[in-house]
Amino acid sequence: MHTAAFDTPDAEIAALRALLAERDAVLSERDAELRNATFEIEKLKVQLATLRRDRYGRSSGKLAIEIGQLEMLIGDAEEDQAQAAAAAEAKARTKGQPGSQRRPALRKPLPEHLPRETVLHEPVFACRCGCTDPKRLTKLGEDVTEVLEKIPARLKVIRHVRPRYACRACEAVLQAPAPDLPIEKGRPGPGLLAHVLVSKYLDGLPLYRLSAILAREGVEIERQTLADWVGRGAWWLSRLAEAIGTYALRHGIIWTDDTPIAVLAPGRGRTREGRFWVYAIDPRPWKGHGPPAAFYRYSPDRKGERPRGHLEGFEGWLHADGYTGYDALARPRGNQPPQVIHVACWAHARRKLFEVFEATKSPIAEEALQRIAALYAIEVEINGKPADQRRAERQARSKPLVDDLHDWMLTQRRRLSGKSTLSKAVQYALNRWEALARYLEDGRLSIDNNLAERLLRGIALTRKNSLFLGSDAGGDRAAIIYTVAETAKLNGLDPEAYITAVLDRLAPGHTIDRLDQLLPWNFTPTAPPAGTG
Repeated sequence: MHTAAFDTPDAEIAALRALLAERDAVLSERDAELRNATFEIEKLKVQLATLRRDRYGRSSGKLAIEIGQLEMLIGDAEEDQAQAAAAAEAKARTKGQPGSQRRPALRKPLPEHLPRETVLHEPVFACRCGCTDPKRLTKLGEDVTEVLEKIPARLKVIRHVRPRYACRACEAVLQAPAPDLPIEKGRPGPGLLAHVLVSKYLDGLPLYRLSAILAREGVEIERQTLADWVGRGAWWLSRLAEAIGTYALRHGIIWTDDTPIAVLAPGRGRTREGRFWVYAIDPRPWKGHGPPAAFYRYSPDRKGERPRGHLEGFEGWLHADGYTGYDALARPRGNQPPQVIHVACWAHARRKLFEVFEATKSPIAEEALQRIAALYAIEVEINGKPADQRRAERQARSKPLVDDLHDWMLTQRRRLSGKSTLSKAVQYALNRWEALARYLEDGRLSIDNNLAERLLRGIALTRKNSLFLGSDAGGDRAAIIYTVAETAKLNGLDPEAYITAVLDRLAPGHTIDRLDQLLPWNFTPTAPPAGTG
């Protein structure tokens, strides 16, 4: 600022004070906006945390949708906040004012397995002494800033060239055999085929949208062609899915649940309701031996014969909701014990009570929820401990609480009207009390069926995008892909990379007697297959 522009020093001071006041006003307004935005984001985050904690409040499908909606709201609010902050800082820089001091984000280190490219930024070698010789400088250290960058996925063409040679002596013709590909005489490599399968089933991307995405890269592949790829990919993976199912069902303990899916009804101009089922095992909570696995099945309806057919040959503990289709399996078979022992889900019982509390704020429902929460608190403490230790803790700490809760519920039920929703919620638990208390008998058992519900959540989230299945055969194909992909995820593998490698090994003739080598928990990655980058 030039003092010549002012008549007196007082005038200059007054002008400076005015500029400072203007700056303070701008900063105050900006900070207020950012504080309001931050408060709104924190409020949404509290709601999201509450939803995730209170899983008993809604069915798994509705809960997953509400969580997704809240996450979108939080994302939008954070984007608005960042945009407003960037605009305010740019405006402040234009006026020569300092930007706001933003709270530094808590960042985790970038994963070590990612490839790293180093860009060296040398300073201009010019000192006050006039020296421009870098050799005379002493390096004091360096500052490193790591930036996470995305290299766009790109399609490429792999040209398999097979020269032919002729022997002049015997006239024999020599040529290498054609490469083994997942689709004979087809164009997709194992990486592209795996990408199509994962995009359709795990990401909920319909094939017509995937076709449009590929077209943006200048590659026109019709939806019908992609559908053919999906069918052939499912055929390659079907034996692997069967092996995963055999493994999952040979344990004496299983978690199961089902979720609806719309299926096109030919000739009717509308859809009907099919069903996806999951049968899962995960020994990690009790430090058990063996890897986790998830076996999916599809059925055109929800008749009781469906789970009975799926579980033919299985004997042991069955974590499930109150669906009556399991009743036949839980009944004695003449002089033989029942095929399965039903372990009921406390999350379902708690959900009924939560719905009443949410609608009426009933103190009885609230106390019931608090008592059940105490049982869950014990489960959090013993998670990851050996099975015998979990059982001992439950017998010493949880069993007295369960017995007291049973007596308390019986007392409350006698006081309530049989037609009230609260009475029905209490009766729901009392009708299943023996099955609800079974988790106390064995340290391998769970207090709820949330493992199976979590494994169906992805289907609940993506089924709106995929609209409906085209046929029952499409449901069977989906079950195959879900089995392979979700089991890979449970075992810490990237499902797309895993399916790519499996297809690349199956196509050249990986024999059935060595199929166990390709199971997710036995799988050993090798060098990237040809054509995948």
